[in-house]
Amino acid sequence: MKALGKVKDPATGRNIVSLGCVKGVEVGDGRVSVALELPDALGAATPAGAQLLRTVHETLETLGGGEVEIHVARPAPSGEASEDKAINSPDERPGAHRPPAPTGAGPAAANTQRNLIPGVKTTIAVASGKGGVGKSTVAANLAVALACAGHQVGLMDTDVYGPSVPMLLGGHHEPTVVEGKLSPPVEHGVKIISMGFFLPKDEAVIWRGPMLHKTVQQFLGDVRWGELDYLVIDLPPGTGDIQLSLCQTAPLTGAVIVSTPQDLALTVASKAIAMFQKLNVPILGIVENMSTYVCPECGHRENIFGHGGARAAAERLGFAFLGEIPLDTRICSESDSGQPVALDGGTPQGKAFREVAAALEAELARTETAAEITIE
Repeated sequence: MKALGKVKDPATGRNIVSLGCVKGVEVGDGRVSVALELPDALGAATPAGAQLLRTVHETLETLGGGEVEIHVARPAPSGEASEDKAINSPDERPGAHRPPAPTGAGPAAANTQRNLIPGVKTTIAVASGKGGVGKSTVAANLAVALACAGHQVGLMDTDVYGPSVPMLLGGHHEPTVVEGKLSPPVEHGVKIISMGFFLPKDEAVIWRGPMLHKTVQQFLGDVRWGELDYLVIDLPPGTGDIQLSLCQTAPLTGAVIVSTPQDLALTVASKAIAMFQKLNVPILGIVENMSTYVCPECGHRENIFGHGGARAAAERLGFAFLGEIPLDTRICSESDSGQPVALDGGTPQGKAFREVAAALEAELARTETAAEITIE
């Protein structure tokens, strides 16, 4: 506590102990665990909040007490319990908190969601059932392809454990703070936000459910997205806290599922589809990534992970099949250099992503038309 008393709130200059931000400390079993309650202005997704957490982590690390754990909760309204309770009780640890199950959004809830991003017309979640299928690469190139088609586009990276969007799109600029909100940098015509901007290189994120939920809220409501035709949201793989928080917080237009052709990936992808269906989020279509390898020397086609599995799954489940992305070394090298292949529609790789974007727009138009007919 004495060491934490040297950590100051950048806004007031007072230390976090005297401000009452430190709610509990545990030392033992080779670790130091501290529970913090931060005001909204110091949310973990803000530059000031991220810097404060780094300072706390470094301060505790120098004490030599072992592994450092930081649990963050937002202040509770008067008379209510905090989202993260005291960390000395195993049953009341921050990890025990989970957002409530969805109960259906009425008009008031829908209005609250829409008010977070009032200028955004269409929100598209890009998801996968498992990691390693190239979901973030698809999300980044899809956003760029939509921007190349003349749309105003944003890309929100909610994969806080492995944020890759800054690298995929170059990451030459960082967010700035304008009138208390984050102004996202623009790369290749796309506004982007990612936890990768606020973390030191190679530092791991070890967060509980409430912090993930708060990050999603801040990436939506505390970022100056402005007027957008599309906000593409890159989700982490699987069906965890962030997916649930996003579906409860953002007015999602629909979800795009990314899978490789192999049976295992498709089986796991079906779990992501089931999650969105339970949360009443429409499935806009399925993309088959790493579909076919074409030898650049002889033109021989090799289906390394199989071929056509995602198309067959889409037909079986009644969803749109949005297209195939080849397994190609150029996609890898261009992604690593921050130059997404979708920038050049004249290449086979860039053309594939632009065709997926066009198919997605066609599916959105079809869905809107069907909805208008149903209402009439």
